Amino acid sequence: MKNALLIAGKEIKSYFASPIAYLLMAAFGLIFGFTFYVSTRDFIRMGLQAQMMGQQQPMSVNDMIIRPLLGFAGTITLFLVPMITMRLIAEEKRTGTIELLLTSPVRDNEIIIGKWLGAMVLFLCVLGMSMINIAFIFIWGKPDVQPVLVAYLGLILQGGCLLAIGLFISTTTRNQIIAGGVTFFVCLFLYLMSYFTGTDNGVAAQVGNYLSIITHLENFSKGLLSMKDVVFYFSMIFLALFLTSRSLESLRWRA
Repeated sequence: MKNALLIAGKEIKSYFASPIAYLLMAAFGLIFGFTFYVSTRDFIRMGLQAQMMGQQQPMSVNDMIIRPLLGFAGTITLFLVPMITMRLIAEEKRTGTIELLLTSPVRDNEIIIGKWLGAMVLFLCVLGMSMINIAFIFIWGKPDVQPVLVAYLGLILQGGCLLAIGLFISTTTRNQIIAGGVTFFVCLFLYLMSYFTGTDNGVAAQVGNYLSIITHLENFSKGLLSMKDVVFYFSMIFLALFLTSRSLESLRWRA
């Protein structure tokens, strides 16, 4: 585990030694911040209109602001994940350092876990930009804390799942652009599978709906913590990392 942490630290340093981390954090912060502004503005307008019309029914901050915002954050991750993972192994293969890494006294699993953990840390830093806006809601309002924590847990699990998939794809090519593009389309496909099978009730449709990442994220965004969804994300992470291990093993034999 020590070697995995060393590799993770190396990846984190490489992210923050280049503009990649700062650009991703700034882009996510600006997009999420603008959406936060629009959501709160509309919420205030609706509240004022309801008061003018004499309606006393309370408006839920969780349902009208936080839940849509964090759902939107899950959509943004589809664009962020390829940018984080495209260089993990592809860059090593392009520069020729993959041979040094594979012939070093480090096990494949330690390389994989280290690379994945490094990507996860950057993902958490990017996702943390949204907490700045959410904090203002807690300062000026009284939303329920539990649904927010569950929603963030869902975003973290979804991010870990997509990062593991991106890591595997990065092992299949030495071109970062190809790795990023394929990762994006795979993530987008998993995101849209529930829409493709939305009007069908067959077995294939049920399987496609279960494999869709948005299906499981919806429960988290509602504040519902289901073991079925947690098991799904952990299973996808394990499967993607297992495939990455097999891919690295083939690279080791060829090296």
